Amino acid sequence: MHFDHGQVPAEYKQYIGRKALFVLVMACGLAAVLVVAISLGAANISVSSVTKSLLGMVTTKQVEIIVWNIRLPQALAAMIAGGGLAVAGAVMQSILRNPLGSPFTLGISHAAAFGAALSVMVLGGGIMTSSNVGAVSIINPYVTTASAFVFSISASLLIIGVTRTRGATPEVMVLTGVALGAFFTAGTMFLQFFADDMQLAAMVFWTFGDTARATWTELAFIATVTLFCVVYFFSNSWNYNAIDAGDETAKGLGVRVGHVRLTGMLLASMLTAVVIAFLGIIGFVGLVVPHMVRRVIGSDHRFLLPACMLVGAVLLLFSDTVARLVLAPHVLPVSVLTAFLGAPAFFWLIIRGGRR
Repeated sequence: MHFDHGQVPAEYKQYIGRKALFVLVMACGLAAVLVVAISLGAANISVSSVTKSLLGMVTTKQVEIIVWNIRLPQALAAMIAGGGLAVAGAVMQSILRNPLGSPFTLGISHAAAFGAALSVMVLGGGIMTSSNVGAVSIINPYVTTASAFVFSISASLLIIGVTRTRGATPEVMVLTGVALGAFFTAGTMFLQFFADDMQLAAMVFWTFGDTARATWTELAFIATVTLFCVVYFFSNSWNYNAIDAGDETAKGLGVRVGHVRLTGMLLASMLTAVVIAFLGIIGFVGLVVPHMVRRVIGSDHRFLLPACMLVGAVLLLFSDTVARLVLAPHVLPVSVLTAFLGAPAFFWLIIRGGRR
């Protein structure tokens, strides 16, 4: 095909246009789901009232309180967590060149659960308090959060440490993560065996992913970390594309493969650790979303990463809304719903992938 250097071929324009259109549609879809999610609940509010409130227009005091104090923080927590976990999963799958790469399968989530359990058991982080619905509350949420964060980051550093001594091959990283996951699961079970009823309830309660936990301050912290990591990932899209073609090819193109792999792994782990430490364990989003998006728009990370972020945000916000409403007035933990939705979706992807 002959064309001038200044001219972009029509096929390439069409190729880019389709991917950009998908990202744009998902962005509009996310805005729509956000407004609907905020309008639904024990006290239903009209979509127009929610839109007015979000745009800063005058509404009733009751609407302002429900939107800004109760539902918006939870909805934003779901969006940020879903987007962050999906991007982290996509990056892990790329740099490890392994379709099973995700925070959940690499043992990072299990390490966080162990850290929280240790805080509840040893540091007095949790106790069961009686209320109208018999809810469990964590007495020292910041101690528990810090402990979960420290252990999940430690697991990430251990994976990276092992790969530095053995060479940063994707296989070594994945196998180390699987071994760590088993180790921390055993540690959590050991603590649960010796825990009393109140401590056991607090440990189990913490592992349920719950977007309603985040206050505005915590939300700002999660959002800042997510933004920093996402900007780094987006700026390295070309490097991830090169690594997808193989390590030797990437090195030939001037990519520092070892550095990109280790930095990406560390930042993806940090992003995961922050989300899990504040909101609890939310599985399957980081594993399933990148596979779903790849089937629609391919593996070009310039579009894959923004699309994963938006699809992850939509998926978790939708799941969180359904979890709030399906057993009302009881609230189902969102992690239960993501696992119920994620496992069949993953089976379907595997079967469809095998038929291609």
